[in-house]
Amino acid sequence: MTDITSLEAAGLACARGGRPVFRDLDFRLEAGEALSLEGPNGAGKTSLLRMLGSYLTPLTGTITLTTKAGEQITDAEERGRQIGWLGHQDGVKPQLTTSETLAFYAGYYGKPCDIPKALEGVGLLRARDLPGQYLSAGMKKRLALARLKLSGRPLWLLDEPLAALDVNAKKLVADMITAHCAEGGMVIAATHESLGLDCRKLMLGAL
Repeated sequence: MTDITSLEAAGLACARGGRPVFRDLDFRLEAGEALSLEGPNGAGKTSLLRMLGSYLTPLTGTITLTTKAGEQITDAEERGRQIGWLGHQDGVKPQLTTSETLAFYAGYYGKPCDIPKALEGVGLLRARDLPGQYLSAGMKKRLALARLKLSGRPLWLLDEPLAALDVNAKKLVADMITAHCAEGGMVIAATHESLGLDCRKLMLGAL
C-alpha cells in the first residue's frame, strides 16, 4: 500500500448541465480514517467521488494527496493510481466465472492472489465456477468487494456500497472498511444508510 498520509480538498465546486451542485467544499481526511458522504438525491455525492477518483474535473478547487515523504500529489492521473473504486457498474463479464474474474483483476493490478481464499472471504467460494451472467446483484457486489480488496490501493471510494446486499454482506463491508483503515488506508463512501461503524460524516445539501 502506498504511503499516503492525507487527502485534502479545498474550494471544490461542481455543476451539472449548467446547474451548480456544490461549491466552496473543503475537507481533509487522514490515513486510517473513513468518511461517510450523506445528503439527498442530487446533492453531489457521486459527483464528488468521481472528482476524487479523477473521473471528473472540478470547476474550481484542488485535491491533494500527501505521502509520508512529504510529496504532494495534485496530478489527477497520478491520484487515480491510488484509488480503489466501487461504483454502480459491477465490472463482471457474463462469460467469466467468479474465479476467472478475480484472476483477471489480479493480473491487472499485478497482485498475487489466492483465488479460493479471496472468494471465501466474500462468501462466494461455492460460486467459484459460476459464470457472471448467473450471479445475483448481491453476488456481483460481493465479487466487486473482493476485487476492491485485491487492488491494494490506499484510498477507497465507494458509491452506495451497501446496495443490493443482505445483512451479513453489509457487516462484511463494515469489517472490510475497518480493516482497511486499521492498515492505514482511507475510505470515502457515499451512502443513504448507515455504514454500521463509527466514522466521520460529511453532509452535502442540494443548492
